Amino acid sequence: MILIVGGTGALGSATAEKLLAQREAVRIMTRTPAKAEALQALGADVVQGDLRDQDSLVQACQGVDAVLASAHSIMGSGSEASKYIDDQGHRWLIDAAKAAGVHHFVYVSALGAAPDHPASFFRIKYKIEQYLRNSGLSCHILRPTAFMESHAYQLIGQPILETGKVTVFGKGENPRNFVAAADVAHFAVLMLLKPEASEDVLEIGGPENFTNMQVVGMYEELAGRKAKVSHVPLGMLRVMSPMTGPFNPGLSQVMAISIWHDTTDQTFDPSALLQRYPMTLTRLADWARNHIPADLLPAIRGV
Repeated sequence: MILIVGGTGALGSATAEKLLAQREAVRIMTRTPAKAEALQALGADVVQGDLRDQDSLVQACQGVDAVLASAHSIMGSGSEASKYIDDQGHRWLIDAAKAAGVHHFVYVSALGAAPDHPASFFRIKYKIEQYLRNSGLSCHILRPTAFMESHAYQLIGQPILETGKVTVFGKGENPRNFVAAADVAHFAVLMLLKPEASEDVLEIGGPENFTNMQVVGMYEELAGRKAKVSHVPLGMLRVMSPMTGPFNPGLSQVMAISIWHDTTDQTFDPSALLQRYPMTLTRLADWARNHIPADLLPAIRGV
Protein backbone atom coordinates (compact mmCIF):
# COMPACT_ATOMS: atom_id res chain seq x y z
CA MET A 1 0.00 0.00 0.00
CA ILE A 2 1.30 3.44 -0.98
CA LEU A 3 0.04 6.45 0.98
CA ILE A 4 -0.12 9.79 -0.86
CA VAL A 5 -0.44 12.84 1.36
CA GLY A 6 -1.59 15.68 -0.84
CA GLY A 7 -3.25 13.19 -3.17
CA THR A 8 -5.83 15.62 -4.55
CA GLY A 9 -3.20 18.15 -5.67
CA ALA A 10 -1.69 18.27 -9.14
CA LEU A 11 1.30 16.07 -8.34
CA GLY A 12 -0.44 13.77 -5.89
CA SER A 13 -3.36 13.00 -8.18
CA ALA A 14 -1.11 12.47 -11.21
CA THR A 15 1.04 10.06 -9.20
CA ALA A 16 -2.01 8.22 -7.88
CA GLU A 17 -3.42 7.77 -11.39
CA LYS A 18 -0.11 6.33 -12.64
CA LEU A 19 0.13 3.93 -9.71
CA LEU A 20 -3.48 2.81 -10.01
CA ALA A 21 -2.98 2.20 -13.74
CA GLN A 22 -0.20 -0.21 -12.72
CA ARG A 23 -2.61 -1.91 -10.28
CA GLU A 24 -0.76 -0.69 -7.21
CA ALA A 25 -2.69 -0.29 -3.96
CA VAL A 26 -3.01 3.43 -3.23
CA ARG A 27 -4.35 5.29 -0.22
CA ILE A 28 -5.18 8.98 -0.50
CA MET A 29 -5.12 11.09 2.66
CA THR A 30 -7.10 14.29 2.28
CA ARG A 31 -8.89 16.79 4.48
CA THR A 32 -11.83 16.70 2.08
CA PRO A 33 -12.60 13.15 0.86
CA ALA A 34 -15.16 14.45 -1.65
CA LYS A 35 -12.27 15.92 -3.66
CA ALA A 36 -10.86 12.42 -4.12
CA GLU A 37 -14.01 10.83 -5.55
CA ALA A 38 -12.49 10.43 -9.02
CA LEU A 39 -9.45 8.64 -7.59
CA GLN A 40 -11.70 6.52 -5.40
CA ALA A 41 -13.62 5.50 -8.51
CA LEU A 42 -10.31 4.32 -9.99
CA GLY A 43 -9.71 2.11 -6.96
CA ALA A 44 -7.93 4.30 -4.42
CA ASP A 45 -8.60 3.94 -0.70
CA VAL A 46 -9.52 7.41 0.57
CA VAL A 47 -9.07 8.41 4.21
CA GLN A 48 -9.68 11.70 5.93
CA GLY A 49 -6.63 13.21 7.56
CA ASP A 50 -4.85 16.45 8.31
CA LEU A 51 -1.17 17.26 8.75
CA ARG A 52 -2.20 19.24 11.83
CA ASP A 53 -3.78 16.15 13.40
CA GLN A 54 -1.21 13.62 14.65
CA ASP A 55 -3.77 10.89 15.30
CA SER A 56 -5.02 11.04 11.71
CA LEU A 57 -1.44 10.65 10.44
CA VAL A 58 -0.89 7.60 12.63
CA GLN A 59 -4.09 6.04 11.30
CA ALA A 60 -3.28 6.87 7.67
CA CYS A 61 0.15 5.20 7.92
CA GLN A 62 -1.16 1.86 9.22
CA GLY A 63 -0.44 -0.99 6.81
CA VAL A 64 1.49 1.31 4.45
CA ASP A 65 4.70 0.27 2.67
CA ALA A 66 5.66 3.64 1.16
CA VAL A 67 4.65 7.30 1.54
CA LEU A 68 4.67 10.18 -0.93
CA ALA A 69 4.49 13.53 0.87
CA SER A 70 3.35 16.07 -1.73
CA ALA A 71 1.13 18.40 0.32
CA HIS A 72 2.10 22.01 0.99
CA SER A 73 0.63 25.24 2.29
CA ILE A 74 2.72 27.92 0.65
CA MET A 75 -0.19 30.41 0.66
CA GLY A 76 -1.58 29.39 4.05
CA SER A 77 -2.28 31.74 6.93
CA GLY A 78 -3.53 31.30 10.49
CA SER A 79 -3.83 27.65 11.46
CA GLU A 80 -2.96 26.71 7.86
CA ALA A 81 0.29 28.66 7.82
CA SER A 82 3.33 26.99 6.30
CA LYS A 83 4.96 26.56 9.72
CA TYR A 84 2.12 24.26 10.78
CA ILE A 85 1.71 22.29 7.53
CA ASP A 86 5.09 22.29 5.77
CA ASP A 87 7.19 22.16 8.93
CA GLN A 88 5.42 20.69 11.97
CA GLY A 89 2.97 18.58 9.96
CA HIS A 90 5.65 16.92 7.85
CA ARG A 91 7.78 16.17 10.89
CA TRP A 92 4.73 14.51 12.45
CA LEU A 93 4.12 12.57 9.22
CA ILE A 94 7.71 11.30 9.12
CA ASP A 95 7.45 10.24 12.78
CA ALA A 96 4.13 8.46 12.13
CA ALA A 97 5.57 6.67 9.09
CA LYS A 98 8.59 5.47 11.06
CA ALA A 99 6.43 4.28 13.97
CA ALA A 100 4.16 2.38 11.56
CA GLY A 101 7.08 0.54 9.97
CA VAL A 102 6.86 2.24 6.58
CA HIS A 103 9.62 0.94 4.32
CA HIS A 104 10.20 3.99 2.13
CA PHE A 105 9.40 7.71 2.20
CA VAL A 106 9.48 10.07 -0.79
CA TYR A 107 9.42 13.77 0.05
CA VAL A 108 8.59 16.50 -2.45
CA SER A 109 10.88 19.42 -1.75
CA ALA A 110 11.70 22.23 -4.20
CA LEU A 111 14.66 23.16 -6.37
CA GLY A 112 16.63 25.77 -4.47
CA ALA A 113 15.79 24.54 -0.97
CA ALA A 114 18.54 25.78 1.33
CA PRO A 115 19.05 26.84 4.96
CA ASP A 116 19.76 30.45 3.92
CA HIS A 117 17.08 30.86 1.23
CA PRO A 118 15.40 34.30 1.29
CA ALA A 119 11.93 32.69 1.43
CA SER A 120 10.94 30.74 4.53
CA PHE A 121 9.07 28.12 2.45
CA PHE A 122 12.37 26.96 0.91
CA ARG A 123 14.14 27.06 4.28
CA ILE A 124 11.41 24.82 5.70
CA LYS A 125 11.74 22.45 2.75
CA TYR A 126 15.46 22.11 3.46
CA LYS A 127 14.77 21.59 7.16
CA ILE A 128 12.38 18.71 6.41
CA GLU A 129 14.89 17.17 4.01
CA GLN A 130 17.37 17.01 6.89
CA TYR A 131 14.78 15.74 9.35
CA LEU A 132 13.87 12.94 6.95
CA ARG A 133 17.49 12.01 6.30
CA ASN A 134 18.11 11.80 10.05
CA SER A 135 14.94 9.80 10.74
CA GLY A 136 16.41 6.44 9.85
CA LEU A 137 13.77 5.88 7.16
CA SER A 138 14.74 4.76 3.67
CA CYS A 139 14.00 7.91 1.68
CA HIS A 140 14.24 9.86 -1.54
CA ILE A 141 13.82 13.58 -2.16
CA LEU A 142 12.33 15.19 -5.25
CA ARG A 143 13.33 18.78 -6.04
CA PRO A 144 11.15 20.01 -8.91
CA THR A 145 11.26 23.46 -10.49
CA ALA A 146 8.08 25.60 -10.69
CA PHE A 147 4.96 23.61 -11.56
CA MET A 148 3.18 24.61 -14.78
CA GLU A 149 -0.15 24.05 -13.05
CA SER A 150 0.40 26.76 -10.46
CA HIS A 151 3.15 29.12 -11.62
CA ALA A 152 2.28 29.22 -15.33
CA TYR A 153 -1.49 28.61 -15.28
CA GLN A 154 -2.98 29.70 -11.96
CA LEU A 155 -0.82 32.79 -11.55
CA ILE A 156 -0.58 33.88 -15.19
CA GLY A 157 -2.68 31.95 -17.66
CA GLN A 158 -5.95 31.61 -15.78
CA PRO A 159 -6.47 35.33 -15.12
CA ILE A 160 -5.63 36.14 -18.74
CA LEU A 161 -8.11 33.56 -20.07
CA GLU A 162 -10.83 34.54 -17.61
CA THR A 163 -10.48 38.33 -17.41
CA GLY A 164 -7.89 39.47 -19.94
CA LYS A 165 -5.85 40.91 -17.06
CA VAL A 166 -2.87 39.67 -15.06
CA THR A 167 -0.60 40.96 -12.32
CA VAL A 168 3.10 40.12 -12.59
CA PHE A 169 5.33 40.41 -9.54
CA GLY A 170 8.54 42.12 -10.65
CA LYS A 171 9.57 42.75 -14.25
CA GLY A 172 8.89 39.17 -15.33
CA GLU A 173 11.90 39.22 -17.67
CA ASN A 174 14.10 36.68 -15.88
CA PRO A 175 14.12 33.21 -17.53
CA ARG A 176 12.87 30.41 -15.29
CA ASN A 177 11.90 26.77 -15.59
CA PHE A 178 8.44 25.23 -15.50
CA VAL A 179 7.73 21.50 -15.13
CA ALA A 180 4.50 19.52 -15.60
CA ALA A 181 3.18 17.68 -12.55
CA ALA A 182 2.70 14.56 -14.68
CA ASP A 183 6.43 14.55 -15.47
CA VAL A 184 7.35 14.86 -11.80
CA ALA A 185 4.83 12.08 -11.08
CA HIS A 186 6.79 9.85 -13.46
CA PHE A 187 9.82 10.15 -11.17
CA ALA A 188 7.73 9.88 -8.01
CA VAL A 189 6.44 6.50 -9.21
CA LEU A 190 9.99 5.40 -9.99
CA MET A 191 11.17 6.31 -6.50
CA LEU A 192 8.19 4.67 -4.83
CA LEU A 193 8.36 1.39 -6.75
CA LYS A 194 12.07 1.09 -7.57
CA PRO A 195 13.95 3.17 -5.00
CA GLU A 196 17.16 1.27 -5.64
CA ALA A 197 17.14 2.49 -9.25
CA SER A 198 17.13 6.20 -8.47
CA GLU A 199 19.30 8.78 -6.77
CA ASP A 200 18.68 9.94 -3.19
CA VAL A 201 18.01 13.51 -4.36
CA LEU A 202 16.60 14.12 -7.80
CA GLU A 203 16.34 17.60 -9.33
CA ILE A 204 13.61 17.74 -11.96
CA GLY A 205 12.67 20.43 -14.46
CA GLY A 206 11.02 20.97 -17.81
CA PRO A 207 12.68 21.08 -21.23
CA GLU A 208 12.62 24.87 -21.66
CA ASN A 209 13.14 28.12 -19.80
CA PHE A 210 10.78 31.08 -20.23
CA THR A 211 10.28 34.47 -18.64
CA ASN A 212 6.95 35.23 -17.01
CA MET A 213 6.29 37.75 -19.77
CA GLN A 214 6.87 35.05 -22.39
CA VAL A 215 4.27 32.94 -20.57
CA VAL A 216 1.94 35.95 -20.74
CA GLY A 217 2.52 35.99 -24.49
CA MET A 218 1.66 32.28 -24.81
CA TYR A 219 -1.67 32.79 -23.08
CA GLU A 220 -2.39 35.95 -25.04
CA GLU A 221 -2.03 33.87 -28.19
CA LEU A 222 -4.34 31.19 -26.80
CA ALA A 223 -6.89 33.80 -25.75
CA GLY A 224 -6.65 35.61 -29.06
CA ARG A 225 -6.25 38.98 -27.38
CA LYS A 226 -3.69 41.18 -25.65
CA ALA A 227 -3.78 41.12 -21.88
CA LYS A 228 -3.69 44.10 -19.59
CA VAL A 229 -0.52 43.47 -17.59
CA SER A 230 0.13 45.19 -14.26
CA HIS A 231 3.54 44.95 -12.61
CA VAL A 232 4.30 45.12 -8.90
CA PRO A 233 7.79 46.67 -8.75
CA LEU A 234 10.57 44.80 -6.98
CA GLY A 235 11.06 47.72 -4.60
CA MET A 236 7.47 47.47 -3.44
CA LEU A 237 7.78 43.70 -3.03
CA ARG A 238 10.88 44.15 -0.88
CA VAL A 239 8.97 46.54 1.38
CA MET A 240 5.67 44.66 1.48
CA SER A 241 6.97 41.12 2.00
CA PRO A 242 8.25 41.64 5.58
CA MET A 243 5.34 43.98 6.39
CA THR A 244 2.66 41.42 5.48
CA GLY A 245 4.43 38.52 7.20
CA PRO A 246 2.80 38.87 10.65
CA PHE A 247 -0.80 38.84 9.37
CA ASN A 248 -0.53 37.10 5.98
CA PRO A 249 2.54 34.83 5.94
CA GLY A 250 1.40 33.11 2.73
CA LEU A 251 1.34 36.33 0.72
CA SER A 252 4.61 37.39 2.33
CA GLN A 253 6.23 34.14 1.18
CA VAL A 254 4.94 34.52 -2.36
CA MET A 255 6.37 38.03 -2.53
CA ALA A 256 9.76 36.84 -1.25
CA ILE A 257 9.78 33.97 -3.72
CA SER A 258 8.81 36.33 -6.54
CA ILE A 259 11.79 38.55 -5.76
CA TRP A 260 14.03 35.47 -5.87
CA HIS A 261 12.45 34.32 -9.15
CA ASP A 262 12.97 37.74 -10.71
CA THR A 263 16.56 38.37 -9.62
CA THR A 264 18.49 35.05 -9.57
CA ASP A 265 19.32 32.31 -12.08
CA GLN A 266 16.16 30.21 -12.39
CA THR A 267 17.10 28.24 -15.49
CA PHE A 268 17.36 24.45 -15.53
CA ASP A 269 19.17 22.14 -17.93
CA PRO A 270 17.47 18.70 -17.98
CA SER A 271 20.15 16.99 -20.09
CA ALA A 272 21.80 15.18 -17.15
CA LEU A 273 18.39 14.09 -15.85
CA LEU A 274 17.34 12.74 -19.25
CA GLN A 275 20.66 10.98 -19.78
CA ARG A 276 20.05 9.01 -16.58
CA TYR A 277 16.27 8.66 -16.98
CA PRO A 278 15.28 8.94 -20.68
CA MET A 279 11.77 10.33 -21.24
CA THR A 280 9.97 13.05 -23.19
CA LEU A 281 9.41 16.08 -20.99
CA THR A 282 6.29 18.18 -21.52
CA ARG A 283 6.72 21.48 -23.34
CA LEU A 284 4.94 24.44 -21.75
CA ALA A 285 3.13 25.51 -24.92
CA ASP A 286 1.76 22.00 -25.39
CA TRP A 287 0.67 21.80 -21.76
CA ALA A 288 -1.06 25.19 -21.98
CA ARG A 289 -3.00 24.24 -25.12
CA ASN A 290 -4.09 20.94 -23.61
CA HIS A 291 -5.19 22.35 -20.25
CA ILE A 292 -7.67 25.08 -21.09
CA PRO A 293 -10.79 24.43 -18.98
CA ALA A 294 -13.78 23.48 -21.12
CA ASP A 295 -15.93 26.26 -19.64
CA LEU A 296 -13.44 28.87 -20.91
CA LEU A 297 -13.26 27.60 -24.51
CA PRO A 298 -16.41 29.40 -25.76
CA ALA A 299 -15.24 32.75 -24.42
CA ILE A 300 -11.75 32.29 -25.86
CA ARG A 301 -13.10 31.29 -29.27
CA GLY A 302 -15.68 34.04 -29.25
CA VAL A 303 -18.60 31.60 -29.47
